[in-house]
Amino acid sequence: MLNQLIKKAAVLGSGVMGSGIAAHLANIGIPTLLLDIVPRELTKEEEAKGLTLADQQVRNRIAAANIQKLLKQKPAPLTAKKNLALIEAGNLEDDLVKLKDVDWVIEVVVENLNVKKQVFEQVDKFRKPGSIVSSNTSGISVEAMVEGRSDDFKKNFLGTHFFNPPRYLKLLEMIPTQYTDPEVLSFMKTFGEDVLGKGVVVAKDTPNFIGNRIGTYGLLITVREMLNGGYSVGEIDSITGPLIGRAKSATFRTLDVVGLDTFYHVANNVYDSVQGEEKEVFEVPAFMKAMVEKGWLGSKSGQGFFLKKGKEILELDPNTLEYGPRKKLATPSVELAKQEKGTGNKLKALVYANDRAGQFLWNTTKHSLIYSAQLLGEIADDIVAIDRAMKWGFGWEKGPFENWDAIGVEKSVQKMKEEGIEVPEWVTEMLEKGHTSFYKEENGELYFYHKGEYQPVEFNPKAIDLKKIKKQKGVIKKNGGASLIDIGDGVALLEFHSPNNAIGLDIVQMINFAIDEVEKNYKGLVIGNQGKNFCVGANLAMMLMEAQDDNIPELDMVVRHLHNALLKVKYSSKPVVAAPFGMTLGGGAEVCLPAAHIQASSETYMGLVEVGVGLLPGGGGNKELYIKHLESLPNGVQFDLQNVANKVFESIATAKVSTSAEEARENNFLNFADGISINGDHLLYDAKQAVLALHEKGYKPRVRRKVPVVGETGYATLLLGAEAMRLSGFISEHDMKIAKKIAYVIAGGKVPFGTEVDEQYLLDLEREAFLSLIREPKTQQRMQHMLVKGKPLRN
Repeated sequence: MLNQLIKKAAVLGSGVMGSGIAAHLANIGIPTLLLDIVPRELTKEEEAKGLTLADQQVRNRIAAANIQKLLKQKPAPLTAKKNLALIEAGNLEDDLVKLKDVDWVIEVVVENLNVKKQVFEQVDKFRKPGSIVSSNTSGISVEAMVEGRSDDFKKNFLGTHFFNPPRYLKLLEMIPTQYTDPEVLSFMKTFGEDVLGKGVVVAKDTPNFIGNRIGTYGLLITVREMLNGGYSVGEIDSITGPLIGRAKSATFRTLDVVGLDTFYHVANNVYDSVQGEEKEVFEVPAFMKAMVEKGWLGSKSGQGFFLKKGKEILELDPNTLEYGPRKKLATPSVELAKQEKGTGNKLKALVYANDRAGQFLWNTTKHSLIYSAQLLGEIADDIVAIDRAMKWGFGWEKGPFENWDAIGVEKSVQKMKEEGIEVPEWVTEMLEKGHTSFYKEENGELYFYHKGEYQPVEFNPKAIDLKKIKKQKGVIKKNGGASLIDIGDGVALLEFHSPNNAIGLDIVQMINFAIDEVEKNYKGLVIGNQGKNFCVGANLAMMLMEAQDDNIPELDMVVRHLHNALLKVKYSSKPVVAAPFGMTLGGGAEVCLPAAHIQASSETYMGLVEVGVGLLPGGGGNKELYIKHLESLPNGVQFDLQNVANKVFESIATAKVSTSAEEARENNFLNFADGISINGDHLLYDAKQAVLALHEKGYKPRVRRKVPVVGETGYATLLLGAEAMRLSGFISEHDMKIAKKIAYVIAGGKVPFGTEVDEQYLLDLEREAFLSLIREPKTQQRMQHMLVKGKPLRN
């Protein structure tokens, strides 16, 4: 592993960004020293304790306090609270000597060139030769930072611009200087992708690099067009979010989350460095300056472009700086775009429409596209880096050049020229040569236009692309819910592709076919996909419809088929590896639990959540989670069986969902043999390698064994806590009914404590409990509410 070469890191500066980077390093197992300045005065609490400015506790206070804040921040910077132990607090006066033991020093101090140069002067004195040093600056020249530094420092120095929050945002911009050793850049790029789990783009040393340069420009153009066209803040947000492939927070809600003061600083950074028309765009409008002066910075100050009053969200009027009801822009083109499939088609329908939404989106889109094309060569070497920066750093579904292809390069350029807009010469030349798109696909391979010709887009070999494989090789078999694909080296992959990847009979059928096919012709099977989430559970609409029609025999049959299919997964003669990511809920978790191995993405949110719709897990999840807990206990060590049952009952009855794969391991959905992939793009590759490793070791299928249960006495114990919650008013009568069913299944019914029972016996208990609950009117109300409202009903 590459992180053996970076065994220890140091982060200089412990603010939100610095502590966030330290947390990300700790999440991947790298011990990290977090240093900050020494306080110049005591707090009242320190004075009361009799401490002085010479005490280490005081001198390390700033870093230590910021480390503790990591436990309270949302979204959580840590994938598990225990990772905090890998971060050591220190200060920039006493602890620079410790840099001799560090392999990577990351500077995250205040955005001031002189301050950074002073810090690097000290780092140069104490660092060990060959150690990598980088700056997390968001826009200050990295070239200017290394003036006067030693040759060894210079060749091992570069910019590494993380995006906030570091755990969640994929983009990592790397900015080499003229002195940076190419081998150092190459190593850091691989390290960034394979170990840090990032999407790395190499940027030029220009103001705000790639992402913030184009992103800030786009936001300011949006504000300008809003003011010129008399649109409202709410109207703009209603058409600049998911409708055009952007984040739900759209434009102004994003600014509220980021903080207007932060945006103001980033915009000024470019404003101070450019000339002419570009400088005009980067001048922050007067009303936004007034907002900064008033302290209306967004979420951090309680108000910004939006203000929440009670349950109502109000929008700011930029002309009066008063708040009023939030508006949405409803035009024919918006309604038409909603009917289109795919972001590209939606955007195309909008930008050529002659209504208020179309005019606004054409005006903002054309300027952003032209600006991106003008900057090619200045901020990045190729269009791929620009597109990836915007997708990975700003959550765009498509980058600028991908969007340009989607709306039609020829048609849009003609329209731009008719409006008197100057199109960059290289784009015009491309069209004159008969090339009508920035990207093209041939034989399943993707190419991009670069300096007069098309070149293949480079991908990390660990980034398996299922769409590409299916185009090149087709599928072994498919139906409406799933496909079986040959992913090479004797490994097959079962891909779910039903709506939300919800499990229905079609997926069950494909699970059965996949196991049969793999046992005959393959080394093993991966269950994985590249959808939005791994699987959010069973087909709730189908189940509700059957229940309302009182078609219980049909539901009984479906549950039996699912149980049998997942038993085939568990006892397959060939290894089955599940590759969950994102939401892995209910049936999604139940598909993973019986697999021979789970290879989870670090960002996996796994749980059995059926109580939210008035049910208990119906795909064997109660049994499998209980067995997973039992199997996690050391062999030959006595354990409390009741304690295991209590933990499983609590997890299922409270619908506990992990906030990371690490937490899923703590909750025993994963065991310590299961793997975690830091880079989600490498998940299927890692899962495939797990299959091959199990095959090479001579995989032996599991042997069916009986399961010890707590029986009647254990059942009574399980219900004690639930009964106390019911009497206190925390749970309803129907919640109590569900809890009794869950407890009965986990306890193993009316048998003596310690009885060993067959898995099928537990599955029969589960099936009976599931079918009895789905008949209940209150359960059906909960299911209906979830389908209509998207959130649980407590009745």
